[in-house]
Amino acid sequence: RKFMSAARAAARNKPVIVIKAGRSQQGQRAAASHTGALAGSDLVYDAAIARAGMLRVDTLQQLFLAAETLTRFRNNRCDELTILTNGGGAGVMAADAASHAGVKLADLAPATLQRLDATLPANWSHGNPVDIIGDAPVERYVQALQALADDPAAGAVLFIHAPTAIVPSVAIARAMVQAVAAPAKGVTPGDAQGGVPRLMACWLGEAAVAEARQVFQDAGIAGYLTPEDAVRAFSMLVTYRRNQAQLIETPALLPTPKPPADGTRAHVGSVSSVGIDTTAVRALLQQALAEGREMLTEPEAKAVLAAYAIPVTATRCTPAQADAAADAAQAIGLPVALKILSRDISHKSDVGGVALNLDNPAAVRDAAQAMLARVQQLRPDAQIDGFTVQAMVRRPHAHELIVGASIDSVFGPVILFGQGGTSVEVVADRALALPPLNAALARALVQRTQVARLLGGYRDTPAADQAALHGVLVAVSQLLADLPEVAELDINPLIVNHQGVIALDARIRLSAQAPAGAQHFAIRPYPAQLVETVDWQGRQLTLRPVRPEDEAQHLAFLARLDPVDLRMRVFYSRRSIEHSELARLTQIDYEREMAILAVAAGPDGVEETLGVARAVADPDNCDAEFGIIVRSDLKGSGLGRLLLRKLIGTLRAQGTQRLVATVLARNSPMLALARELGFEQGTADEDDETVPIRLRLR
Repeated sequence: RKFMSAARAAARNKPVIVIKAGRSQQGQRAAASHTGALAGSDLVYDAAIARAGMLRVDTLQQLFLAAETLTRFRNNRCDELTILTNGGGAGVMAADAASHAGVKLADLAPATLQRLDATLPANWSHGNPVDIIGDAPVERYVQALQALADDPAAGAVLFIHAPTAIVPSVAIARAMVQAVAAPAKGVTPGDAQGGVPRLMACWLGEAAVAEARQVFQDAGIAGYLTPEDAVRAFSMLVTYRRNQAQLIETPALLPTPKPPADGTRAHVGSVSSVGIDTTAVRALLQQALAEGREMLTEPEAKAVLAAYAIPVTATRCTPAQADAAADAAQAIGLPVALKILSRDISHKSDVGGVALNLDNPAAVRDAAQAMLARVQQLRPDAQIDGFTVQAMVRRPHAHELIVGASIDSVFGPVILFGQGGTSVEVVADRALALPPLNAALARALVQRTQVARLLGGYRDTPAADQAALHGVLVAVSQLLADLPEVAELDINPLIVNHQGVIALDARIRLSAQAPAGAQHFAIRPYPAQLVETVDWQGRQLTLRPVRPEDEAQHLAFLARLDPVDLRMRVFYSRRSIEHSELARLTQIDYEREMAILAVAAGPDGVEETLGVARAVADPDNCDAEFGIIVRSDLKGSGLGRLLLRKLIGTLRAQGTQRLVATVLARNSPMLALARELGFEQGTADEDDETVPIRLRLR
């Protein structure tokens, strides 16, 4: 968690590129679930690096490609690419590289195609890549670039130039730089923070294009030696932007009240509305551990999932008798699936312990007898508890998926998503994520897999209910937070189609060491337990930690501060504040920073911020420097005292040793409040007229 906290803090301030050796699967431990076997440490590093908003590369060459791109091109906000070239072969090479890297080539607007038709020769490519033909004069390059610049649908533009004897490359470079420097729509000049947002270049060759390449470099335009390098770099930027979006997500742990008295259930994954009887679930886990069992039976595992609003197939347990299995099949409705029930057998298929599509009682009896004989032969040591019988689930256009969780030795609990299968080798398409998850992070996890494209629908197959799928992932995240005893979890297969999701099989492995739980998450969740409501001067206040979505509300709060108050509190005199600065105030890392807001409903009923107490701790949590700002019209009301007491209690509970601040010597109200709350006051600094104060918390 300390590493993740430092990494996220760094990645908020500047681009961070990571190269880590060691992608080998050797030494991967044996596990009782597919998830445990698949969640190799390198995949977890991928997930951690992505969640921290950093970019991982594989080679030193890619390290320099990424540095070039994030220095000169990171202001680009486009995910699609248009290739502009004077060489058809080079354009095709770039298009092939884009297909391999998963980069989508933009569909040009009809008006743009008409404009290009009017300015380019008849034999131009009439599509993307835009091949303007090798005999192009300078004017043709500029006209094509301007047409693409005026079309937002064109996305980013990769210019590839192969040198010719017709026109000097440097003349082309100077004309194009002048074009992008003009105030045209879509293309803006370069700046020190990232170059030209929508233009990147590849000048093929060495001496013949060296001067042209230097002209582009001086203009802040990202340049690459080959078309493949350029496309790979663009793909890196898309990944980096996706990781930066994950960086600002700080999901809350959901409340876990008991289920409604009428027994109603909410939509899958809506854990906060359905409620969870964690006491009953924990009792089930503790009973299994007390019996010396690590593996829950299938019915027990499904009961845990059902408690978290994850739909499961209706399942009946029977004794290990063929007639009992046949009777249960008739009662539940044919056809059915028959599975062996044994606390000693985790992977039932490995011992022939699964029979599907049994459509009559005789078939059930025969399957049960054959299954008992087979299991007794292959696993004579296993205790046979009976059979489970469940209705066959036949849903049109269904996809088989796997959702799971395991414990990584470095990063703690991790969540897996991918295509389902009956063996580890089948589950090749998968991605991992660190909890806690919310809907946005769950969506990002799904999108990192190949199956995501199929879930979006194709031909006569409707799109799957992805909201329900994301709900399952969020519910698993909550389960890991609530149940520290869970060491591994598999939902395999999880069936999803346009009608929703349903878990056909599940396995859960427990550990008395309690390796899960929110306290072991590598990323600290939003501390919802700190939210409290208080009565204050005849109105109801909520004291709570700041959230990323508070940015607009925080800006409105700062706008209502008197400049003198702002200067007295934070030595800050500007009346404007940039988005990046606001983001740093609201997108905080709760492991090493805390900002407690006092909020209340305004006259229009909309929530407004009245004050904030903020503290930032050092990496070792020894000293935390704090500051308080109260809305100027509420000075002297006691709100600052209320906020500071809340902040002191929060930091003391988190193990911070000292609370410190530097106060202007003329800020007598703050110094008086500090004395009242037990702060020690140091000697005033005559040079900058400040006074250090300190409160020992532990």
